[in-house]
Amino acid sequence: MKRVAQVIRLDPAQIDEYERVHSEVWPGVLAQIKGSGIRNYSIYRYGDLLFSYFEYVGDDFEADMAAMAADETTQRWWQICEPMQRPVDERAEGEWWHELPEVFHTE
Repeated sequence: MKRVAQVIRLDPAQIDEYERVHSEVWPGVLAQIKGSGIRNYSIYRYGDLLFSYFEYVGDDFEADMAAMAADETTQRWWQICEPMQRPVDERAEGEWWHELPEVFHTE
């Protein structure tokens, strides 16, 4: 299993709308998340900073993320969410959400 933590900023004027759409995530988006091997997925907000965490249980992370990106329902969902988001300056080239290094874990 791969644990993934990521951050992105949120347009402060869009906080209420972002939280509203995430209170009613489309079933097709949820199915694609599960189908791409993602489990235990959470998004937290601190001010205008979003922190996400999920566990990847598949065998080919890159292929599963590409399948998610190719999904039409997910693409429509991202078209709604992405204008509300602001990538952090520290992101790597090609990143939208910036992946964080794990510095500690215990079971």
